[in-house]
Amino acid sequence: MNRIDCLVIGAGVVGLAAAQALAARGLEVVIVERERQIGSETSSRNSEVIHAGIYYPKDSLKARSCVAGRAMLYAWCETHGIPHRRCGKFIVATAAEQIATLDGIRRTALGNGVNDLYLIDGAEAARIEPALNACAALVSPCTGIIDSHAYMLSLLGDAEDHGAMLALDTQVTRLATAPGGIDVWIASDDAPSLRAGLVVNAAGFGAHAIAGTLDDLAPEHVPGLWYAKGNYFVLGRRAPFSRLIYPVPEAAGLGTHLTIDMGGAARFGPDVEWIDAIDYDVDPRRGDGFYAAVREYGPGLRDGDLQPGYAGIRPKLSPPGAPAAVFL
Repeated sequence: MNRIDCLVIGAGVVGLAAAQALAARGLEVVIVERERQIGSETSSRNSEVIHAGIYYPKDSLKARSCVAGRAMLYAWCETHGIPHRRCGKFIVATAAEQIATLDGIRRTALGNGVNDLYLIDGAEAARIEPALNACAALVSPCTGIIDSHAYMLSLLGDAEDHGAMLALDTQVTRLATAPGGIDVWIASDDAPSLRAGLVVNAAGFGAHAIAGTLDDLAPEHVPGLWYAKGNYFVLGRRAPFSRLIYPVPEAAGLGTHLTIDMGGAARFGPDVEWIDAIDYDVDPRRGDGFYAAVREYGPGLRDGDLQPGYAGIRPKLSPPGAPAAVFL
């Protein structure tokens, strides 16, 4: 049986970052990915936003990770030539009663160490973004965007430079603790293929099933899994805004917001669609709801401007209707 220092299951952004860090420490690392390319699920089906760390409960793991990770991510982008931009973000109140919500968000952000947010009135918001309808806006200067694919390729390249190996189209089906490590089964093999001293389970939607194969891992340590699908619609003309525009948050998400990719194309979403199984199809009929949501802050949106784009799926720790859980 082959023996290695580290096995990383999953070549999304989390798995690749873990592999890069471990390989840089001189450990022998193998990365396995069940798909035929890296980062084809959650890591590439998102808004590609570098978040400031604004919304999360104070001292939570999510808040601490986001604030520290944002600084580290910008530093990595700058030293590795990853396309990115600190474009900034407006969180907008479209009714007077929402202004108090913006102030609450600002106070939460301050508690998390995000101290550069400031509030502007509707007139100032319209001066900066003429196409915007808002009573007020909370400005986040350190929010940005990133080319997620270039970022993942840089992590993989750095890991491989330190000796890591990638195996695509390779699915882990079972783990078992063993003397000096963890035995790993690949596909339908009857016997374990290798023994790893350390296993990082970054298998995305498959992580729960893989964790569940460990007999000595108590079931209560494997969290529940609920799929919150997010559909995106793209704008078929020049973006009317120069920065990201977010409404006040809603349940299970941050509202139907506008983001811009590195090429300048605008996209709206994600919405929240609870589903029972992985499904990336975008129903064009969901665009009807997008028009009403977007016109709250972007009244210039014309009928027919939006086209189905793509979908991503947020793996949630809380079921529909329950309070949102932070990182576990």
